Amino acid sequence: MKELVCLCIFVILSLVFGVAMLILGFMCQYKKDTAIKASTYECGVKPFSDAKIRFDIKYFNYAIMFLVFDIETIFLYPFAVFVNALGLFAIIEAFIFISILLFGLIFAIKRNFLRWV
Repeated sequence: MKELVCLCIFVILSLVFGVAMLILGFMCQYKKDTAIKASTYECGVKPFSDAKIRFDIKYFNYAIMFLVFDIETIFLYPFAVFVNALGLFAIIEAFIFISILLFGLIFAIKRNFLRWV
């Protein structure tokens, strides 16, 4: 019971601190708007065009494929560390997981998602 009370006090104090910092940040901000503050910052160079440009979908496809295989390594690392303690069922599950990701990779190769030009 004592731990629950300490946890409740910690959560309440955290929320109060977070809300207080938001309110203080809003109250202490510099509110004068100028044309310079509204412009796009490009490392000291004056902006010469609109910052909203269209990106090619290739970049998005590469980013998604990178995230998929990056997450795969994150999920497989704990499995590799404890493979002896997990047993046969975990090994079968890991192979199913890898096969699903390999199916996605083969699909991406066949649909030319990974072709740059």
